[in-house]
Amino acid sequence: MESSSTTQIVQSLTRAIIEHRLLPGSKLAEQKLADHFGVSRTLVRQALLQLAQQQLVTLEPARGAFVAAPSADEARQVFAVRRMLECEMARAFASQVTPAMARELRKHIAREKRAVEQDDASSRTGLLGDFHVHMAELMGNQVLARLLGQLISRCALITLMYQSSHDAVHSHDEHVEIARALAAGDGELAARLMAEHLSHVEAHLTSGRGYPSNDIRQALA
Repeated sequence: MESSSTTQIVQSLTRAIIEHRLLPGSKLAEQKLADHFGVSRTLVRQALLQLAQQQLVTLEPARGAFVAAPSADEARQVFAVRRMLECEMARAFASQVTPAMARELRKHIAREKRAVEQDDASSRTGLLGDFHVHMAELMGNQVLARLLGQLISRCALITLMYQSSHDAVHSHDEHVEIARALAAGDGELAARLMAEHLSHVEAHLTSGRGYPSNDIRQALA
């Protein structure tokens, strides 16, 4: 019962954040949340800890929990590094691609498609990011996979908060085109498509959008 209550709190807050119903930086008061969900502050604290591990919430000693506020400048820096790494990765992948590698990418893209069609914002964000990490894994480069994972996780929240369903469909379609170029062994085309893809994602994420509420009761209603 306690586990299901914690899960409900995590899901409700996650949805409020990714649907733009809570302001970045909003304080998530434990007692207000406990009253809203009709649970103990202990369960609320457990939920907030899970959200902090997902980088949706920041926990500050003696101050409490807040909706994370990612920096657009940080996102731009991350994307600059990603372009440097991933365009070259695309060239390298194409030079060593095998039918099995191409098949694994297509399987991943199929999972992306399902998440996008179901409008599952959390799952689609994870899968769209994992596409890039999966490329490095298929190449057998675990160092690159770990580095990309860290870079992508640093802008995961800004992706969740700024990427619309339309943007997600566009990203998925671009992954399809990149995968085709990789399967064909066309490294230069794959690198160009990768650069364009990352630029498109960055342009949407850093455009900035308004948030209608930082009131917990209103946001979770």
